[in-house]
Amino acid sequence: MQVGNVEAANRNAAFNILNSHDLYILGLDEIRTDRMLSSFFNLFNRVKRVDVMIFTRQFATMLEAKIAINDALKNLQAQTRNYYLKEAIYQIAEDVDAGLSLSQAFDRQNHIFSEFYINLVQSAEVTGRVEEVMGFLADFLEKEIGLLAKVRNALIYPVFVLVLFFVVAGILIAFVFPQLAPIFEETSVQIPTMTRLLLSSGQFIAHWWVAILLIFVGLAAAAFQYFQSKEGKEVLDQVMLRVPLIGTLFKKVYVARFSESISVLIKGGIPIAQAIEISGHAIGSSIYKESLHDIADQVRSGELLSVSISKNEAYFPPIVSQMVSIGEKTGKLEEMFDRISKFYTREIDSAVGNLVELIQPALMVVLGVMVGILFAAILIPIYNLAQAF
Repeated sequence: MQVGNVEAANRNAAFNILNSHDLYILGLDEIRTDRMLSSFFNLFNRVKRVDVMIFTRQFATMLEAKIAINDALKNLQAQTRNYYLKEAIYQIAEDVDAGLSLSQAFDRQNHIFSEFYINLVQSAEVTGRVEEVMGFLADFLEKEIGLLAKVRNALIYPVFVLVLFFVVAGILIAFVFPQLAPIFEETSVQIPTMTRLLLSSGQFIAHWWVAILLIFVGLAAAAFQYFQSKEGKEVLDQVMLRVPLIGTLFKKVYVARFSESISVLIKGGIPIAQAIEISGHAIGSSIYKESLHDIADQVRSGELLSVSISKNEAYFPPIVSQMVSIGEKTGKLEEMFDRISKFYTREIDSAVGNLVELIQPALMVVLGVMVGILFAAILIPIYNLAQAF
């Protein structure tokens, strides 16, 4: 009799792995690891998006050349320089050899590959268009990296100045203001409310900075743990969709993802209702996932897809239902979804460009107001003190 541990995405996957090795299973118990601790250690096992994009592009190219999945993974594992990605690819190849599907093997490395990535690979396995979807994922990651780089470059200077301001303000409030407090107390000079607030804050921070730091770290850890849970992810998704400007951008991203994934699924011959549900799992939003699940149920009951989508205008703009209606009438539904995806991809590029141009001046205005308040709180009482003498 053998006793040991096996890593798997779930209980069924563990059973399949053991069964593939001709083992008779007497008992199978789940050992849960601390999700927060695991997430903390995964921060150090970092694989950059660029590395994942390069791996995906090379994997797609090898699959298009009709190289077997196992051989392609082993070749990529030998070529990859990033240590953590190299280990992940090796483990994926081992899992595929052991009988797991490609999506299950990716799911076991979900600290590197996103839920959107994994679910789209799973949908591709159903249609038999894995190489096409891998090519799409490579293109998608490349666009995402480009957008993030554009935003990052635009924020470098404002964020640097903002961080420098908070450092200087913290030093002034914690060390300089407490030194000025006795001078103001010994005189009858009127101190503005803002100055009194900063003086009190400085004294409080000077005495309790250790407790403040511990509380901040504890709250940050609790928030991180909460937003990793199912409920927390739903709350975060809902908040992000309601934030002005940002919410509109996220809606366009989710519509583009949905349209691209369902187009691939329909081309592969998947029934509409099933394609909708699979796409709901692939786009990376619990809110859209629930909405698309309801739409799939309505389609199964005989309702047109365009009509079901039109009932969810909070998440799908009217143009989507209109184009889907045209696709239903012409029998070219997958082509219409492809056009919707391309249309919203262009919209996303434009929205990100506008957002980047708006962020810089907005941050500088906020910074200017904060600097003005800080210096006014310092200079006004000093000016009043000079006038008194």
